[in-house]
Amino acid sequence: MIKAGILGSTGYAGAELVRLLLGHKDVEIVWYGSKSYVDQAFAGIYGNFFRIAENICKGEDMDALAEEADVIFTATPQGYCASLMNESVLSKVKVIDLSADFRLKDVSVYEQWYKIMHPTPQYIGEAVYGLCELFREDIRGCRLLANPGCYTTCSILATYPLVKAGLIDPSTIIIDAKSGTSGAGRGAKVGNLFCEVNENIKAYGVASHRHTPEIEEQLTKAAGAPVVINFTPHLVPMQRGILVTAYASLCPGVTAEDVANAYHAQYEGEFFIRLLGEGKCPETRWVEGSNFTDIGWVIDPRTNRVIMMSALDNLVKGAAGQAVQNMNIMFGLDEAEGLRALPMFP
Repeated sequence: MIKAGILGSTGYAGAELVRLLLGHKDVEIVWYGSKSYVDQAFAGIYGNFFRIAENICKGEDMDALAEEADVIFTATPQGYCASLMNESVLSKVKVIDLSADFRLKDVSVYEQWYKIMHPTPQYIGEAVYGLCELFREDIRGCRLLANPGCYTTCSILATYPLVKAGLIDPSTIIIDAKSGTSGAGRGAKVGNLFCEVNENIKAYGVASHRHTPEIEEQLTKAAGAPVVINFTPHLVPMQRGILVTAYASLCPGVTAEDVANAYHAQYEGEFFIRLLGEGKCPETRWVEGSNFTDIGWVIDPRTNRVIMMSALDNLVKGAAGQAVQNMNIMFGLDEAEGLRALPMFP
């Protein structure tokens, strides 16, 4: 059995990790880490785990956890995982970080967008960006993995194949994204109160959202040249889900068949990517609670643009599910183990 520890287990993404790992036949959770609920029963915080996970929450001592676990998941705020990282830990366990601490390869970009100093930039170079369907071979042997963000996973999966194939002009990419409120975490914030969110939709982080450079960095790899995009997220009154609608101009002579072929060439055989095809629009309700990403597209001949659409559950494929998928790859397990749950509806 793989022994797993979770730091930040009482946040939404951490609790989702608990839910998924408890259903994983090859994993035992040995540490429920929490900064706010030390010595409290995990099931007392999340009642859905009553009589299932009666463990007591411990603190967030990564060095002590490294002595007990084979893999550590850190579902913690930006800067926290990086502040605990050291060679002693990495020599003993694999670390899967759900924050942005090791996603961006340029430390100055990280510090500019996240407004904090990076405490351990020496580990940025070796960290692998864990978007499973794109970088599986790099993930296999790594010891430090940067789990992608929810908006970025949805945005990159939708746009990457056409950028890589050279079918769209990357300088014209505009990404419009909408997320449920769980994406903002469990912390008490006025903007996330029921009366603030219900019967309302709003844009936020316009031209300044922290996931922008993460998307740009990965699309730059695909294009082989710098890519700069417009990314605008929106908050919608639902608990889970992300829907991305991205727009770009097609390169001269590109056909509908070219677009379809690019998607199928990139994702053929990928269990967790469901290509709906041209003219089919993804919906968040059809991926809720699952690790699937649904992708569809529409070509507009009037404007010579392609509209690329994708939907996923921000807490599963956008966070905890992808982290478990990465763990499976890192340990040589069946990639879908613990993640085969079907989307739930209603």
